[in-house]
Amino acid sequence: MISTRGRYALRVMLDLAQQNTDRYVPLKEIANRQDISEKYLEIIIKVLVQNQLLAGLRGKGGGYRLTKEPGEYTLGEILRLTEGSLAPVACVEESYSECSRLECCLTRPVWQKLDTIINEYLDGITLEDLIKSPQKLV
Repeated sequence: MISTRGRYALRVMLDLAQQNTDRYVPLKEIANRQDISEKYLEIIIKVLVQNQLLAGLRGKGGGYRLTKEPGEYTLGEILRLTEGSLAPVACVEESYSECSRLECCLTRPVWQKLDTIINEYLDGITLEDLIKSPQKLV
């Protein structure tokens, strides 16, 4: 399940993409438009800035802006950054090795395929896609 953090990160990125501007957008403006507390938004934005999805500027005229064009960000990229993994079960994560049945599990191929479908779907949608025609994604 995608957490609030992941959903809010998408909303922030979409908000900035919709502004379609090179100006830095103040945190307060984003928080107001998205109805997200500034304090919680700061935590999410910090991760996005640290990973260079957003650029931040302090002081007067400061705020946040995208570092790339909206068509260059995928939902998968943003969600993996904020969620860690999008795997439906732990055993399909790359670093997982705890299960003694890993090699003989009959259900693992199902989870691996589901993981592939989820990642390919989310990696195939950009912020620009959502802005231009979200109905086409259904």
